Amino acid sequence: MSGPVIARMWEARAEPGRLPDLVHWVCDTALPRIEVNPLHIASEVFSSSDDRCVVISRWRSDPEPLPAAPPLLVARPPHEWDFTLVDR
Repeated sequence: MSGPVIARMWEARAEPGRLPDLVHWVCDTALPRIEVNPLHIASEVFSSSDDRCVVISRWRSDPEPLPAAPPLLVARPPHEWDFTLVDR
């Protein structure tokens, strides 16, 4: 029997004016590297009006971290959190 699905939330604040570049890097470089992992289920990418990029990825177990973001694209190191679904 497998354990619960783990949702990993990755969030980064882009340098001013660099959000499109950060989203492009996430979609074309970072996600293809983790999506080949057989434990990966799916990923979604979101952006906000305050220069943030968020990735929510779902895993069967042991989420793989995204590669390090290019320093010129991010205003600070990205943050990551893992979540499991609450049965309500």
